[in-house]
Amino acid sequence: MPVTRRTLIATAPALLAPGLAPRAARAADTDPRMSVRAAGNPAAKVHVEEWFSLTCTHCARFAGEVFPEIRTRLIETGKVYYIFRDFPLDQLALAAAMIARTLPPERYEPFVLSLLSSQDRWAFARDVNPQDELQKMAALAGMPADLFQKTIADDTLRQAIMDEENRAQAQYKIEGTPTFRFNDKVQVGQEMTYDDFAQKVASLA
Repeated sequence: MPVTRRTLIATAPALLAPGLAPRAARAADTDPRMSVRAAGNPAAKVHVEEWFSLTCTHCARFAGEVFPEIRTRLIETGKVYYIFRDFPLDQLALAAAMIARTLPPERYEPFVLSLLSSQDRWAFARDVNPQDELQKMAALAGMPADLFQKTIADDTLRQAIMDEENRAQAQYKIEGTPTFRFNDKVQVGQEMTYDDFAQKVASLA
């Protein structure tokens, strides 16, 4: 049984600055940072949502080995509208999701894919400070140091992302990553091959 996000957020060592524990705060409904991050044509017949964590090794493998083919053959051809849903499983993934959402929308997907492809260097490498490595990655994406510090201290954004996780858990019983929903009808709570993914798309097109 997968460990829930609630458990990991509550028990993980503090990876953010002291005094930045989650607290009751809500992002405004118009906060552009919480707008949908997606790829493809919204008019596509099949909409796919992926709930993922930036420190999930299964998500990283899917992003590196399967998603490029999905993008080329299904998203760019207009068959699939792909929606990215943050589901951070620990505090470091939560901080990374906050940074990703603060970047301009067009940089969200490249930044997320870059983080997933380099997990072993910024999230899991020995003798490194993960937050420092995350800041280096953010700088490469064009985020100034002062904005980085402001973002990881933003309780409103932190809570907004966690609120979305709570909604996904309550509405769809999502507990682990990656989890996929196809047209809000078919749910798969595990890593998928391209063939399995394409078959689900074909059955709904």
